[in-house]
Amino acid sequence: MSIVFVGGGNMAAALIGGMLAGDFAAHEITVVEPSEASRARLNEQFGVHVVASAADAPLPADALVLAVKPQQMKAAAAPYGPRLGDTLVVSIAAGLRVEALSRWLGGHRRLVRCMPNTPALIRAGITGLYADPSVDAAGRALAERLLAAVGSTVWLDEEARMDAVTAISGSGPAYVFHFIEALEAAAAGFGFDAATARKLAIDTVLGAARLAAGSDESPAVLRERVTSKGGTTAAALAVMGERDLVGLVAAATRAAEDRGRALGDELGAEA
Repeated sequence: MSIVFVGGGNMAAALIGGMLAGDFAAHEITVVEPSEASRARLNEQFGVHVVASAADAPLPADALVLAVKPQQMKAAAAPYGPRLGDTLVVSIAAGLRVEALSRWLGGHRRLVRCMPNTPALIRAGITGLYADPSVDAAGRALAERLLAAVGSTVWLDEEARMDAVTAISGSGPAYVFHFIEALEAAAAGFGFDAATARKLAIDTVLGAARLAAGSDESPAVLRERVTSKGGTTAAALAVMGERDLVGLVAAATRAAEDRGRALGDELGAEA
């Protein structure tokens, strides 16, 4: 097995760490990273092979993982196209569509587009994947194997739905962090010290998420079970209902989806 990463940033490091914790070996992984300091860090942390330029990448390979920022992708991808052969290309760059990636790779179509999220850094991520129709079952299985190293996965039949995945799970951790911020601020407003307020907020969200993940009941049923008629929880939820929390979340995620689509148009329009 030969896997080449283009870019050695946080998400690439998370994937590599997860792969090595699973059934991949360090000698199977090469990282193309222009920063000398980053190359040294990756080699020391993981023991993988690191090179400075595309010319030194061992291609063709089983998979090439494009792990650079969307704004850098056009220039980063161009040198690889002529050398890909039957290599599966996996992109973890937000917003960039298969059509643009293929164009920048000289027409290569064996492409899988992925949208992981930041909990992948602790191997608790969720990744949406979309494969070009030219990708066979073996290619999809390899992409699944790579991304499952850092969490769970869902496959999409339509690429257009990637913008919605970005809005829900890609951006979603920021929404949860913001809710934790708000809960922490509320606790501070009751006079708790900073450390206690933070612990109350984080452990409440963490525990509730674990409970939901381990239950066969829907979140709605779990919510109802802790909401006594006329009680404290009911009073709080009534305020959230009056201010249309559900509608607010729907509007926020729709705005994120719209922005993701617009970014895809902007970035992919480049020749």
